[in-house]
Amino acid sequence: MSTLAPAAVLYEAKKPLRIEEVQVLPPQAGEVTVRMKAAGVCHSDLHVMKGDLSMPMPIILGHEGSGVIEAVGEGVTSVEVGDHVILVWRGSCGKCEYCSNGRPALCDMGTAMRFTGLMPDGTTRFQNSAGESIRHYAGVSAFSSLSTMPQASVVKIPKDVSFEHAALIGCGVITGVGAVEKAARVQPSSTVAVIGCGGIGLNIVQAARMAGARQIIAVDKFSRKEADARQFGATDYVDVNAGDPVQAIKDLTDGKGVDYAFEAYGSGKTAEQAFDATKKGGMCVMVGITSAADRASINVNQLVYAEKTLRGSLYGSTQPRKDLLLLIAMHQSGRLMLDELITKRYPLEGINEAYDALQRGEVARSLIVFE
Repeated sequence: MSTLAPAAVLYEAKKPLRIEEVQVLPPQAGEVTVRMKAAGVCHSDLHVMKGDLSMPMPIILGHEGSGVIEAVGEGVTSVEVGDHVILVWRGSCGKCEYCSNGRPALCDMGTAMRFTGLMPDGTTRFQNSAGESIRHYAGVSAFSSLSTMPQASVVKIPKDVSFEHAALIGCGVITGVGAVEKAARVQPSSTVAVIGCGGIGLNIVQAARMAGARQIIAVDKFSRKEADARQFGATDYVDVNAGDPVQAIKDLTDGKGVDYAFEAYGSGKTAEQAFDATKKGGMCVMVGITSAADRASINVNQLVYAEKTLRGSLYGSTQPRKDLLLLIAMHQSGRLMLDELITKRYPLEGINEAYDALQRGEVARSLIVFE
């Protein structure tokens, strides 16, 4: 039997999300239903809203979230009703080549859910008032107050963990920290540049600080981002409106460039800038999501003559079922900053306003908080 729940539904790219009651179908075998408590307002969803990334519609977006298990389907063993959970937006099968090799973010199950908007059985668990099926986003659809998903899409967390903190950890934090710790393996006393100081970029900054980088250069186009970046550990700030950011980074590093450059904005142009700002023998890590049609022009000779390394990092190159809990412990020990990420909270009805503020660069991270 289905349950009515308020959700933010996208019917058409470049149109506002529509707040409406949707029917949430009960969990099938191996699935759970989550009562959402908090969801992050992330740029990845904005790509779908703007039409940069094509998805079948209607669809309920949202992939960074936390909540309480409301119901479980047959065969569910990892959680039970009443458990608190973080959503995993790249659910994985646990059995394939990628899962077995410690790279669950590359699992075909998570890839299929992300790009088809369907559950692993090829169906959906949402319907609108007209009986039309509504697609899922990344298998979780955090912008519905009630959402059914595979049990692989949730990780049980201690009940004393704030839902707001849990939501942040579920995407922006694990992606940023993981890019530094798992993908780049930033070394102490190194130099780092971070292009893009949104939720993910700020977590790259703080992870570089925790790794012992001696110089952390934050780069963004919004002047208000400087205060955020410095709070999280940036030693220098480059305003892209003031001139060529690559030259600015080189000027700050005796003309050499940085040991590690991270692209956390999401465009071909910033990808080129990050690569060009990487010193000889350094590493450039692409983290931001771009338009599906976006391309970057890389000087191939620099890969050879300068022995640069260029790599991507999805979900921080982590193992979420383990690493999410480690990040919680890091925060509880005082090492990881989370409260400082939250600029503003909105009810579900304010979600379009929240995305407008994101595009204007007014927030570090904002949250949708459910009653």
